[in-house]
Amino acid sequence: MDRRKFLTGAAVGGAAVAVSAPAIAQKRKEMAIVSTWPKGLPGLGVSAERLAARIPVLTEGRIVTTYYESGKKADKLGEFDHVRNGDSEAYIGADYYWKGKHPGLAYFTAVPFGLTFAEMDAWMRFGGGQELYDKLTDQFGLKSLPCGNTGVQMGGWFRKEIEAPEDLAELKMRIPGFGGDVMSKLGVATQTLAGGDIYKALQDNTIDATEWVGPLNDYSMKFFEVAKYYYYPGMHEPGAQLTLGVNKKFWSDLSDLDREILTSACREENINQFSEANARNGAFLKKLTEEEGVELKEFSDELYDAFGEKAQEVFEEVRQHDALTNEIHESFVAARTEIGRWMKLADIAYSEKRNRVLDI
Repeated sequence: MDRRKFLTGAAVGGAAVAVSAPAIAQKRKEMAIVSTWPKGLPGLGVSAERLAARIPVLTEGRIVTTYYESGKKADKLGEFDHVRNGDSEAYIGADYYWKGKHPGLAYFTAVPFGLTFAEMDAWMRFGGGQELYDKLTDQFGLKSLPCGNTGVQMGGWFRKEIEAPEDLAELKMRIPGFGGDVMSKLGVATQTLAGGDIYKALQDNTIDATEWVGPLNDYSMKFFEVAKYYYYPGMHEPGAQLTLGVNKKFWSDLSDLDREILTSACREENINQFSEANARNGAFLKKLTEEEGVELKEFSDELYDAFGEKAQEVFEEVRQHDALTNEIHESFVAARTEIGRWMKLADIAYSEKRNRVLDI
């Protein structure tokens, strides 16, 4: 081996990375990353681990990461405060888990009738979204960077068929975020559970239904063993964005170069996760329906109208929280309208005509 290089451990899967000589001259920074996902979870977990492993490579070892799956270093769903308090340097997760701390956080994961990936990315990067995100999370001592996106999610797994709003009454469902608030207004008893706890809750009849993500992510969770009805499309998360939340002091102590590298690594993984989901969801949906006997169901227009009505009620309530929440809401609505109108004429119109011609 060239003596100008040495090995340093990026503790993700035990892999070591080759680091060039310039890194020797600089003090290495340890970056513990706590995740909301189980280790090795297809889609979400794999994406988070991939980002954690990428950071030491791109920084030539100036930042050495150690990745902790859900519950290993921070309490499950306690990652936000864990990093905010400086117990770890960063978390990877979905910020709507912590909407109780500030409702504005939900807009930067996903909200009902919200933004698709293309719309979210446009808003975040060129429509003022990142600036509002910075304004919000700076209050909590964090620097928050988009680092993944699931794309449009499925509506969820149900033990029984859901044909009308009244079928939701008294249902027990795992569904976080504003989507959970919408379901609550329709009579659903909602819960927020960490991913690794959902299957057992279904198995023990603690819940009757759950949303998760989509076929790639859901297949490994084996929800099909206890709930056979798989509904689409999910009104609650049309383009769920994931976050690398970095402790602000750690962020401020980095060089300008390393802050740019972290930002670029997150942007890279943002598109990687979305692309992987789109590449693989179709194949896993086929496995679910053809091999596991899952029944694919579409939410009725009646249900979607009810979802829309209750979503408006939720928005009217949350925007009253404070001036910043209202500012975020108004920016989000403007982006949904302006970008959405263009998407209707571009991607959506093209896809509909292409699919008609090719019978897709």
